[in-house]
Amino acid sequence: MKNASPRCVELKRGLVIALAVYLTTWGAAWGDPLPSWVNRQAKKSILAFVSDVTTPGSPDFVSEAERIAVFDNDGTLWSEQPFYFQFFYAMDRIRGLAPAHPEWKTQQPFKAVLENDTEALVQSGEKGLLQIIMASHAGNSTADFEESVRGWIAAARHPRFNTPFTDLVFQPMLEVLAFLRARGFKTYIVSGGGIEFMRVWSEEVYGVPPEQVIGSSIEVRFELQDGKPVLVRLPKMDFLDDKEGKPVAIHRFIGRRPIAAFGNSDGDLQMLQWTAHGQGRRLMLLVHHTDEAREWAYDRESHVGRLDKALDEANAKGWTLVDMKRDWRVVYPCDLQ
Repeated sequence: MKNASPRCVELKRGLVIALAVYLTTWGAAWGDPLPSWVNRQAKKSILAFVSDVTTPGSPDFVSEAERIAVFDNDGTLWSEQPFYFQFFYAMDRIRGLAPAHPEWKTQQPFKAVLENDTEALVQSGEKGLLQIIMASHAGNSTADFEESVRGWIAAARHPRFNTPFTDLVFQPMLEVLAFLRARGFKTYIVSGGGIEFMRVWSEEVYGVPPEQVIGSSIEVRFELQDGKPVLVRLPKMDFLDDKEGKPVAIHRFIGRRPIAAFGNSDGDLQMLQWTAHGQGRRLMLLVHHTDEAREWAYDRESHVGRLDKALDEANAKGWTLVDMKRDWRVVYPCDLQ
């Protein structure tokens, strides 16, 4: 598998979103707000949709208050292979906590984490994933968790690319985010990933403030510790923002049905269905991972980001399918250097 250029490691914090803003401003001046997109149907669909819903007098015009766009995160805004990136954080936390838990040396799925046994981790399934998440994400305050995530984001490196995980965001999607906001949209992240994990860095990387990030969450309890109020994270699931949970979360936290939804997997299907069923002009878009050289190629059989039922529905209903290999001139911001 081809490795990325070492220059990716040189990206500085904040450059990602700066590049997106610069390219969108430059592109708008020259008539192309999506310069990293090849001029094929996917790009044309985005541009036509935005023009139709934001042009006064258009039969599809939508007021700014109703211009809501929702984005999945993993696999839609950044890569997700060979595991969801938050899972890498969880595994690093397990390794750090292991000296206080000698029983993990023989207890699955923790044994698999400590021994880097990928096959055993996959076989542990959702139950194993939940065990690892609870053991690594709970038992501390929200402030301590934020500090832990911030430190990990700054230090951790992806095993294939040897670059910070936040450098592996998709330049074409950064341009879409910036383009939509420039045209009066409010952009939300609606992800199966942890809400507090994403909120630490979402504004810096995507330009999406923490109050516009929706994700899965564990229970939190208010306590007074040494006379100071703290919120303590508990090892109990509060809300799973995936599949059927995504429309529920949109209803609960946004209060408006989106007019545009962006995803990449079956976990996003219900969010796109919910968006499609509204009145007026709609955009439903799926990122199809087809580029094994620059990123990865996977869909129906993948253990991460499986795209099967949603792919069938997109083809049947004419949703916009992005062929990463053919539709994107570059994948990551470092490719612009």
